[in-house]
Amino acid sequence: MGSELDEFVERVNERTDIHSVVSRYVPLTQKGGRLWGRCPFHNEKTASFCVSPDKGFFYCFGCGAGGNAFKFLSLIENISYFEAIKLQAERLGIALPERRSSPEAERRRREEKTLLRINESAQDFYHECLTKTARGEVGRKYLEARGISMNTIETFKLGYAPDEWEVLLTKLTRQGFSPQQAEAAGLVAKRKSSSGYYDRFRGRVMIPIADVYGHVAGFGGRILTGEDDANPKYLNTPETALFNKGKLLFGLDKSSRAINKAGAAVVVEGYMDAISLFSAGITNVVATLGTAFTPDHAKLILRYARKIIFCYDSDEAGQRATIRALPIVQAAGAEVYVVKVPDGKDPDEFVRKHGKAAFEELIQNAETLIDYRLNYVLARADLSTIGGKVQALQDILPAVAKIEETTVLSEYVKMIAAKLILDYQVVTDELQKFIAKENQSVRRSESKPQTVPGESLPPPLQVASENVLRMVWHEDDLLDYVLMVLPRETFSTTQQEIIDWLKQCMIQEKRADELSAAEELSEAANAELSRILLGGSDEPRDTEIKLFHDSIRALEKMNFKRKYKTLLIQADKYNSSSDSEAYVKTLKDSLEVKGKINKLQSNN
Repeated sequence: MGSELDEFVERVNERTDIHSVVSRYVPLTQKGGRLWGRCPFHNEKTASFCVSPDKGFFYCFGCGAGGNAFKFLSLIENISYFEAIKLQAERLGIALPERRSSPEAERRRREEKTLLRINESAQDFYHECLTKTARGEVGRKYLEARGISMNTIETFKLGYAPDEWEVLLTKLTRQGFSPQQAEAAGLVAKRKSSSGYYDRFRGRVMIPIADVYGHVAGFGGRILTGEDDANPKYLNTPETALFNKGKLLFGLDKSSRAINKAGAAVVVEGYMDAISLFSAGITNVVATLGTAFTPDHAKLILRYARKIIFCYDSDEAGQRATIRALPIVQAAGAEVYVVKVPDGKDPDEFVRKHGKAAFEELIQNAETLIDYRLNYVLARADLSTIGGKVQALQDILPAVAKIEETTVLSEYVKMIAAKLILDYQVVTDELQKFIAKENQSVRRSESKPQTVPGESLPPPLQVASENVLRMVWHEDDLLDYVLMVLPRETFSTTQQEIIDWLKQCMIQEKRADELSAAEELSEAANAELSRILLGGSDEPRDTEIKLFHDSIRALEKMNFKRKYKTLLIQADKYNSSSDSEAYVKTLKDSLEVKGKINKLQSNN
């Protein structure tokens, strides 16, 4: 199994291009032989995030994050390193090899596979009921009235749950699934007054809800008749081993390519809104599942685009949901816009009445996060009192403080001062106080990795140590020469870890590359190696060799100077203690070292 897994990882690595991986999340610009962008792992105004497709590494010279493509994925998706490899494999269409795991993990895996099979069977049953049976006519008429085409019905595998108590349960048990398994999938429920089970979804249009890979995780059902407290309009699968509303976005498996191509995702509140928009030709759309927008939702979308456009219902509840979602998406680093659907309509109603072109015009005129929040606060503020103005200002500042362009910020401050009837300087002062408080909070919470090499080395010698290690990375047979000339202690603790690892690779006759570095080095050492490899310029070969030898001499000279200083201190001690023999010997050694320093200087 070990070799199979190694081959799998190697296969994924060979087909992975770090440029393609990173550019899904970060806009990159070519400068020299490298690609640069603004780091997604910390807030910055200038681009200090560097990617080298040739070397297969990324590094941020601002926060110190670095590594290979899988390390980038693990950081930005907040998943483990191996989960990042699996994610990339899924994207490349490479199957994961079977592997042995703990009995508990194996049990969970079997349970999830069973639930997926049950859900797929239920999807097929509901879809057939809708499209091929007489009892599905009520569902077909409902969807037709909402402008949902047969093509969209097939795309989303929409279905109909007959208004009968045990029709799905009977179907599933005939296929070999137990009632307990169907209950674990959330498709049936136990009877309260007697033994047995009944179908949870009845008399509803059924919407399969898939994960990003297209696996059916659960269902949503829209009731057609008899809506009341006991039978809500919309009913979702309860929480199961597969179904978690806070981690799923309806339609993402169908719309991910369109989102990536458009560079933006339109987020709506309900799956019927998403289906209507999709049917109308707006295909870069996803929907939340009757729950608040979460950081996990933001991460899912940011795999495909940086721009998120909220289009919730324009009633008060929809606007409150939008306001709650905005800080989450802003914190995730997305570009945020808000579409206001006119006349109090929801997206479904609007697109059915006015069509695709009119909806696309709404998207084109979407408000920025700051404008939306400003208008939302002002519409609800009591500007007749000082307290109301102060509260409105405090509600607006979190969004305005994120503006980085000085001119734009100044214009917004003027606008806010005018709208709130406050002095410009008062708004400016309050904004500066807010930003200072936020920065202080960030400084307290940040704990950046230590990435500065040669902690006690002056900058020129830090550069020299990096030049040496960069050359050794490309020409590993130079390592023995380097260790013969320079003591291991010449290098920083983190660099010593890299050197030890390179030496071990040589001994084991194993290739040292970005994949093995990410798997075997510590976080700090992996980031340091990335920084070193991306820190040098792409010099011609002859220049590179000269730079290497110059760096070796500079570090040698530093070591000799340190040794010379130590010997002089020792000689002074021996002289003070009248130990003439030790004094003479130490002095002689110091003169020998001094001679080596002079020789190195004369060769420069």
